[in-house]
Amino acid sequence: METPENEKFRDSIGTINEEGKRAWVYPKKPNGKFYIYRKWVSYGLLLFLFSAPFIKINGNQFLLFNVLERRFTIFGAPFWPQDFHLFVISMIIGVIFVTLFTVAFGRLFCGWVCPQTIFMEMVFRRIEYWIEGDRGKQIRLDKQPWNSEKIRKRSLKWFIFFIISFLIANVFLAYLIGSDQLVGYIIDGPSQHINTLVSLLIFTAVFYFVFAWFREQVCIIACPYGRLQGVLLDSKSIVVAYDYKRGEKEQGRAKFKKNENRTATGKGDCIDCAQCVHVCPTGIDIRNGTQLECVNCTACIDACDHMMESVNLPKGLIRYASEDNIAKKEKFKFSPRLKGYSAVLIILTGVFLGMSFLRNDIEATILRLPGQLYERKEGNIISNVYTYKLVNKTTADIKDVHFELLSHNGKIELVTHQNFTISEQGLAEGTLFIEINNAALKGDKDRLKIGVYSSNKLIETTTTAFLGPRSYK
Repeated sequence: METPENEKFRDSIGTINEEGKRAWVYPKKPNGKFYIYRKWVSYGLLLFLFSAPFIKINGNQFLLFNVLERRFTIFGAPFWPQDFHLFVISMIIGVIFVTLFTVAFGRLFCGWVCPQTIFMEMVFRRIEYWIEGDRGKQIRLDKQPWNSEKIRKRSLKWFIFFIISFLIANVFLAYLIGSDQLVGYIIDGPSQHINTLVSLLIFTAVFYFVFAWFREQVCIIACPYGRLQGVLLDSKSIVVAYDYKRGEKEQGRAKFKKNENRTATGKGDCIDCAQCVHVCPTGIDIRNGTQLECVNCTACIDACDHMMESVNLPKGLIRYASEDNIAKKEKFKFSPRLKGYSAVLIILTGVFLGMSFLRNDIEATILRLPGQLYERKEGNIISNVYTYKLVNKTTADIKDVHFELLSHNGKIELVTHQNFTISEQGLAEGTLFIEINNAALKGDKDRLKIGVYSSNKLIETTTTAFLGPRSYK
């Protein structure tokens, strides 16, 4: 079946022309109330993004995602491989939150908070406007031959893009390996850390490719969130929408004529100026309805409001609204679907907070040495050999650490020394013997409760199995 003429725009994405080639987008520089709000939000988030790896809380980096060493710090709280269950719950909470937010407000995250949009629209495009000018000048510059003006402007733009990409790559690396280690590498010089320099240049090349060439196609092609919103959105979701009822009316949209009474002629309030199209960073026409390319950046709202104000028509022809609000004038309601997502989110958040508060500063594991049986000693004493591993999750040394049996009478002997220190965020491991009188054992495999002490303070408890003779009970 042939696609209707007014629906053909859905057959391809906005950045591909009829020949299947890249249709380069030259968005007009936005200006207006929402753009000012977005600038303040963006600059605040950029400040946070660049400063977070260098902020320390109790000696911990505010945000750290060291995948290679399996060390993660979120909001100053360290997470180790032993805390992986908390990490999984936090990821599920994030997915539920994004789902809830999308059902309620569409792709608002993409237009206001997403790092890709913030860097593209508030950093790289603003540099482009400064060097090459607005939409019309950029189109003319692209069409003109490679003369001195074009070479000068493009070279300057590409050089600045590379410098910013290199800066972003350094910050990205600080999130991965830690800011202290990155600063140490810088002080040592690149020649001392060739592998790190190569990784840094690879990151730089990726960021440069994304922001200098791939650009808005990240949101349209690569990011799965655009496809996800097609599943999550419904007629009650608040999105950036064109009021077709008001804009089209009986006679449809038409060019503006001075002193014309559009109400009497039946023409819609849309004056077909195409400013909403020219200002769109993904090259779509918002008047065609909700599309996966739309990132809810509000640039079309500002452009339309400015034109409506210029021709003395009411603003809000393009606005934040739901499909039901435009078609049926219904207000936003907290639907059962939203209530369900909210309930799940609250429950998971409560579980996460509870488990986080119950998490100890030290993780203790004591296991019997594989392949070893018990040993019988003088005085009816049964001995088992174990390996222990203690992880210090804090930023302070834990001193005078020793073990004590809590469930049975007996003694614990370490192979090396009885008391030791676990360095900050460090690991202590070794071998120990547990000796218990056979008369105190209840069977051939008892569960022991062992306390880990720092001086006289109990800091953690753990359990392990103790193997004894089967004939004695």
